[in-house]
Amino acid sequence: MSPTILLLLALGLGLAGWLAARARAWTLRRESADGRLSSLPTYHAWYVALWIVLPVLAFVALWSAIAPGLISQAVLSSPAAADLPAFGFQRQTILNEARAVATGAAPAVFNPQARDLVEPFRDALSYYNTIGIVVTLLIAFLAGTWAFLRLKPDFAARTRVERIVMAILLAASLVAILTTIGILASLIFETVRFFGMVSPIDFLFGTHWGPDPMANPDNPDASRYGAIPLFWGTLFIGAIIAMIVAIPLGLMSAIYLTQYANPKVRSWVKPALEILAGVPTVVYGYFAALTIAPAIRDLAIDLGASNPSSESALAAGLVMGVMIIPFVSSMADDSIAAVPQSMRDGSLAMGATTNETIRRVLVPAALPGIVAGVMLAISRAIGETMIVVMAASTAANLSGNPLESMTTVTVQIVAMLTGEGSFDHPATLSAFALGFVLFMVTLGLNFVALRVVKRYREAYE
Repeated sequence: MSPTILLLLALGLGLAGWLAARARAWTLRRESADGRLSSLPTYHAWYVALWIVLPVLAFVALWSAIAPGLISQAVLSSPAAADLPAFGFQRQTILNEARAVATGAAPAVFNPQARDLVEPFRDALSYYNTIGIVVTLLIAFLAGTWAFLRLKPDFAARTRVERIVMAILLAASLVAILTTIGILASLIFETVRFFGMVSPIDFLFGTHWGPDPMANPDNPDASRYGAIPLFWGTLFIGAIIAMIVAIPLGLMSAIYLTQYANPKVRSWVKPALEILAGVPTVVYGYFAALTIAPAIRDLAIDLGASNPSSESALAAGLVMGVMIIPFVSSMADDSIAAVPQSMRDGSLAMGATTNETIRRVLVPAALPGIVAGVMLAISRAIGETMIVVMAASTAANLSGNPLESMTTVTVQIVAMLTGEGSFDHPATLSAFALGFVLFMVTLGLNFVALRVVKRYREAYE
């Protein structure tokens, strides 16, 4: 039985418990001496429903993880599986075909060996599905009965429900933290493996990037793993060119929309500006590769440049800057609009012009939000891949000329992790080292942003 059916069963049982507990609470209210309960009947209903649904959901999650393995083990122990290959891709393919037919996902098998396994799969599925349903009903009955019997006129159901909800909210908030810890742990583990093959000095300070996935992994050439060109390309495209475009345009558009535009213009311009945030990055990539890059090349030729590249850091950076304008503009717009009106009025009352009020009062007071928007935009820019691939190439190049082709860290991470490279090869493991460095850089930017935000928040609160 699929987890979806078990989830629907859990919700149905929870609804039944909710209705039964609510009816019981109303009965207790009528039978009590003063006609009152410690908590509203709705809280009694939710108390029983949560005690039914949560244990059932925990079991469904556990059963969904272990049931496929139990089913496969039961099939493999049947006589029909005696002729299967001992291991390998072919063995798994046969099992997958038989499972697909047994579950109704496929009409027939293509491999004759899988045909004999269809019935064992159906028997195993029926057996373990029955176990899943029985255990689900048993857990729901026991948990629901226990919660139902606790309902009394003086039972503090509201307090118990609020505690359960608080625990659920705490668990939800821990998901992001645990996910971050898991990502960081995996990056550190694989990065340590990589640095066991290639020196961190050669990686962090080398100026040539050209990993060879086909080279001998036992004796890697450390001189081919210099990541300085990648770091420079990421900084040059995402944090310099793109920010030169995004920060002035985004900040000025926010100032115009909050201080000068009339409501009708703002109601049209602001949504139109924010539409840019919803455009897929591949569309920006096409625009950069087919329109901006050729235009920059033709302009460079007209200005006398010799043999300019059709793929350039300038093309990728310009389009990337346009893409992240909404991040800067929206955050700055909201921050400036949130500045108290009294600060504006006080500045104007002291004789300051609108320009001076914006420069010396509004922008400094809104700086925490503006900095947050800029940091978000930088993080978005240095993590962009598609625009760089299509407009700036995948060639690592250490150059200060924006008309030359370059690449970034994220592009090389994708290049190293796609294909059929072994995860024991330093070329593949280098992607994790690049990801770790990128993570640390982003973390550092966040710390800087927090310090700036804290300093100016203390000054203007």
